[in-house]
Amino acid sequence: MKSKAWTEKFMQGVFFIAACASVLAVALICIFLFANGLPAMKEIGFGKFLTGTMWKPNNDIYGILPMIVGSLYVTAGAIIVGVPIGILTAVFMAFYCPKQIYKPLKTATELLAGIPSVVYGFFGLVVLVPLIRQLGRDLGMGGNGSSMLTASLLLGMMILPTVIGLTESSLRAVPTHYYEGAVALGATHERAIFRVVLPAAKSGVVAAIVLGIGRAIGETMAVIMVAGNQARMPAGLFRGLRTLTANIVIEMGYATGLHREALIATGVVLFVFILLINFTVAVLNRRGDHE
Repeated sequence: MKSKAWTEKFMQGVFFIAACASVLAVALICIFLFANGLPAMKEIGFGKFLTGTMWKPNNDIYGILPMIVGSLYVTAGAIIVGVPIGILTAVFMAFYCPKQIYKPLKTATELLAGIPSVVYGFFGLVVLVPLIRQLGRDLGMGGNGSSMLTASLLLGMMILPTVIGLTESSLRAVPTHYYEGAVALGATHERAIFRVVLPAAKSGVVAAIVLGIGRAIGETMAVIMVAGNQARMPAGLFRGLRTLTANIVIEMGYATGLHREALIATGVVLFVFILLINFTVAVLNRRGDHE
């Protein structure tokens, strides 16, 4: 008995240390970002830094509004492309997919999650960029193919495994009597799924969307290869833009002094965006639980 009690206390200590290490890692990241980023914002000016439309480090002009807007546009486009396809695919896999097709389809979606970002970037560069370039010319919109639309389509593909996997798991976790009760009351198969089962899995679906947003807004390499990377306000679907993450990666290698601190401050803004997204989702989930 004493040995068992000692083992339980030891494992409890191990779990506590692991939890503390996780919290410490987050705390250290926050301290590093804010300790290095906030002084740069103060020196540049919070208003000028966040709302400035020009980014010219050689002239000590640091305005990240074009990158903020670019990140939001690309992420919104990825959500518009990826979320409906992901949710419908998850519904198909959970309720409609024949057994002989399910395993290959599940393997394919899992394989998408394991493909490196640079491979997605090469695919976008070789396949999507020429297609979007030709589409822009056919529509009279111009552009060289490296654009907001290309980045949105590519990111929409990249978030599919996250949305599909979590949504399918959430749908399968809903008790079967929800579906059976709806059918017993006269609902069709489709109506029972979309009006009863899918709303019951809302928290899991929302979590999938949030993780998809996090993947999209934090993606770097693939976006750099297809977005054009012009540090200017987005001018249309067929024009290039630069995201917050791309701005950091492109210039951090040679940045010094205030320029480097401004890039770290850009990371602070990105970090705050993620916190706001998580906070919003937590509030929505709490309201849903109360309802």
